Amino acid sequence: MAKFGANLKATFDRTFPERQIYHRSGGTVRYISISPWQQVIVSAGVTALMGWTLFATASFVTGGGTAGLVGDEGREIAKKDRFIQDLRAREALQRSLLEERTNAMQKETADLEQRQKALEELLNEIKEDDGTSVSSLKGDGSAILVEASIEEADSRQSRDGLRTNDGLDAAVARGSIKSLKAGLDQMLIEAEEKAIERAERARGVLQLTSVGGERMRAPVGVGGPLVSVGAFTSSGLGLSEEDAQFYARMAQAQARVSEMRHYETIVESLPLAEPVSVSYRYTSPYGIRVDPFTKRPAAHMGVDLAAYRDAPIVAAGQGTVSFAGTRGGYGLLVEVDHGHGFKSRYGHLRSITVSKGDVVRVGDLVGKMGTTGRSTGDHLHYEVWFNDKPYDPMKFLKAGRHVHEK
Repeated sequence: MAKFGANLKATFDRTFPERQIYHRSGGTVRYISISPWQQVIVSAGVTALMGWTLFATASFVTGGGTAGLVGDEGREIAKKDRFIQDLRAREALQRSLLEERTNAMQKETADLEQRQKALEELLNEIKEDDGTSVSSLKGDGSAILVEASIEEADSRQSRDGLRTNDGLDAAVARGSIKSLKAGLDQMLIEAEEKAIERAERARGVLQLTSVGGERMRAPVGVGGPLVSVGAFTSSGLGLSEEDAQFYARMAQAQARVSEMRHYETIVESLPLAEPVSVSYRYTSPYGIRVDPFTKRPAAHMGVDLAAYRDAPIVAAGQGTVSFAGTRGGYGLLVEVDHGHGFKSRYGHLRSITVSKGDVVRVGDLVGKMGTTGRSTGDHLHYEVWFNDKPYDPMKFLKAGRHVHEK
């Protein structure tokens, strides 16, 4: 231990020997003595100052910029950092909202396209305007009346024509998706009203024939369990409640259009045109009359229309020839099946120009006027049948006058 102390003292003496600093001024020399302990104190102070400087520098570098700063400058930098972070958060929020709105817009657009496509298919079913009717009724070259002025039926005021897709395209440029949906809904309403109007017009024609529209109702072949709109939309089938309601109304409108087409198809084939294409005389009515041979009351299942020999006898409606030949008191007879239970008969012909199975249109020649069979002179015995029951042909001719315009 004494040896260690002696070595430590020797090291201390070598490191911090007593030093003297000489200073010469004006020819006078002075000196200052610095003891070993004074040197230790100065060395310790310098070492402490250097350590603090190194510590502060390291803290500033590793503390993230603002940690080692104090005062206004540090607070300003921290404030800017918070501002930048806030801007980034707002940008992320706006980007998220924009993506949501874009997705919603794309979905709305897809829904509109689906609605428009369904509506276009419906409108194609009622493409003809109020001034047109069934095309096959033009077989004799006549035009169709713009309004069916049937005195026995309710008259309806014609509506403006349905808007076309060009109007929809213009609305896209003008309005919002909400207004577009409202426009499609209005078009659907107008389409349904148009179908109802045209179905009523066709039923009015049937009413004039005395057959009546109630007997000609379209067959119904639908069914299935009842499922509410709410259950349909909540089952994940991809339709919102609004869309489901729209397509439910679309189905209702399609049913109206189907009904319209059913009645118009019947009116297409009805024997409503004149069976003699030249001027004629009405010589004998339908019903009970005095028989020209027995001179007693007897049933007359048709009407007699007289003109000159070989006057052209034409089909009163489109159909298929179901008989062409001689039949008892009819003499030479042509029978045309118009479908839906309707038939027309042309008797007492002098000659026949069609054969069984031929398809005829309105105004097609079927024979020439004569006096074959149980007849007293040249004339046409004309009958109209529905479901094997005869009807007054004059009522069909009266209904035809409200359809055909010469």
